[in-house]
Order: sequence, then structure tokens, then C-alpha cells
Amino acid sequence: MIFNIWKDIEKGKLDPVYLLVGKESFLLQETTQKLIEAALLEEEKDFNLSTYDMEETALEIALEDAETLPFIGERRVTIIKNPYFLTSEKKKEKNEHRLERLEQYLQSPVPYSILIFYAPYEKLDERKKITKLIKKQSTVVEMNSLSDKETAKWIIDLADAEKVQLDEEAIEQLLLLTAGDLLTINEEIKKLSTYVGENGQITKEIVDKLVARTLEQNIFELIEKVVHRNSTEALKIFYDLLKANEEPIKILSLLATQFRLILQVKELGKVGYGQQQIANTIKVHPFRVKLALKQAGLFHEEELANYMIQLAEADYEMKTGKKDKQLVLELFLLKLFKK
Repeated sequence: MIFNIWKDIEKGKLDPVYLLVGKESFLLQETTQKLIEAALLEEEKDFNLSTYDMEETALEIALEDAETLPFIGERRVTIIKNPYFLTSEKKKEKNEHRLERLEQYLQSPVPYSILIFYAPYEKLDERKKITKLIKKQSTVVEMNSLSDKETAKWIIDLADAEKVQLDEEAIEQLLLLTAGDLLTINEEIKKLSTYVGENGQITKEIVDKLVARTLEQNIFELIEKVVHRNSTEALKIFYDLLKANEEPIKILSLLATQFRLILQVKELGKVGYGQQQIANTIKVHPFRVKLALKQAGLFHEEELANYMIQLAEADYEMKTGKKDKQLVLELFLLKLFKK
């Protein structure tokens, strides 16, 4: 688990080669930063830290850098970004990558360097010899979306580091308002911690007060009000979005995205998929799936499919100028209230 690797890094237990792979950009950046901070002092970074993009620079140059003795200090850190040669991607080669050179290095990495492969890919090509070798010879850290349980644990760890506490309701509300986005959670915990001060308690009320609602979150709440037949609150959210200068066409697009998600999780749930399986299949954060599953139980599949058709028609009317954009949205919402 990634948090265990972070703990090892923070204790100074460093390995010569790391393969950081996955689409969760915050985890990629955070793990890379932790490795740099653990390996190098601030004054050493200008001399002993290098980054090479494999779409721009030959692999051999990066490996030569890794093999160069540190100028000052005890270690060198070399970051290899976008190692597309580990994937099935086809690229126009700007540089010739001598993979046999990497094979030699992996068999005997130099003891004074930390080589980091920064691979922002969903998956690697496991059929390739070089992929098999690097996975065997390196510490592999997968950067996939965290489960609800893992995210909640991470929030508690962040709060502990800031010397504050959160109750369970506060954690749940923070997850709800951020849709589980790790970068946003990280920033919000710092803000909330500053507000309550050292040894303070972050409550659900404080989260509600300080954490800004995203447009996506407002759309979720709008649909929530609709399915519970609360037309007054739903229209209030809608008109508040318009007052905040949100474009009707953007609101419509997000409504379509949320209804599509609800339909997808309903269909997959029907055939026995669990929350994490659904998240992996449709490639969205598990917490968004959890919320969509709650809403899915309030709709029939035929209703959802019909709403998707209406949303497509509304999109056409907006883009062709057949009707006023705000009016198109209002009419769609009024149809929802009649369900």
C-alpha cells in the first residue's frame, strides 16, 4: 500500500530504482517529492537533482546522469518522465532509446543514485521484456484512485500531521464536497487546520462553512433535490449557479455526465459489480460511484435512458439557438419534477 511506502521513505529507507505508475497525478507528484526530500538536502538539489522527459531526451543521457557521482552530498536523484517505451503507445521517435543500456543499469544500479520512473499511465505493456525487467528490479508503486477507506485513513493522517482532529461526519462531508479529489482534500485540510488551530477539532459544520462547493457538487445536490421532489431547493441551486455566471451549456453538460454515471452504475450494479469494480470499469473515483449508487436506486433504467435522450435534445436546442439556453434548462428541470 502506498502509505506504507511513504512511511519507509520518510524513515530514510530508500531503494535504488522506483517505478511510479498510474493516473492519480497527486499521488505521483507527492511520492516523487517525498523521495526527493528524503534523499537530498535543500542545498544539494541544484547539483544532484535532474529530470528528463523521454519524449524529448534520449534515455542514455538520463542514465549517464544517474551514474555520475554526486557533486556534493551522498546521493543523486534522476527522474525519468513519460517512459512510453514501457507501454504499447506508438510515438514518433525524436530520440533513439537504447533499451539494452537500461537493462544493464537495472541489473546493477549504482548505489549512490535513486532513479525514478514517473509513468502517468493506466497500465504498462506487460509483454515487453523491458517492462518485465523493470518491474522485477525496482520498487513498484501503483498510483491508482484510493478506496473510500484508504482516503479516509489518509485524511486522518493529514489531520494528525497538522495536529488537529476530524470526526467521522466531517470526513464524510469533506469527501462529499471534494468528490474524493486528493489534491483538493490536501489543500482543504491545511485551510481547515489553520482555522481551528493546533489541537482543534474540525466538525461537519466547519467543513460546510469553509469548503467551497464545486460546480460538480452543486449539480449532484441539484439532482438530489430533484429525486426527493424538492423543487424549491433544486431551482434555488439552479438560479444560484446562474447568478454565479455559470454557463447554462456547462450546467447541462454536467447534468448529462451525472445522469450517464447513474445509468452506468445502475447497469453494472445490476450484474453484480461492486463499488470498486464499477470505479475500475468506468474509470471514475470510487467515491463518485458511491454517490451515484445512492441516486441510482431512486430511478428506473428506462427513466434514465429517457433523460439522456432529453438532455441530447436540449444540447441540440442550445447549440443551434432554437431556444433561450436558460429556458431550455428550466424546461428540462420542470420535466424532472413531474417524474
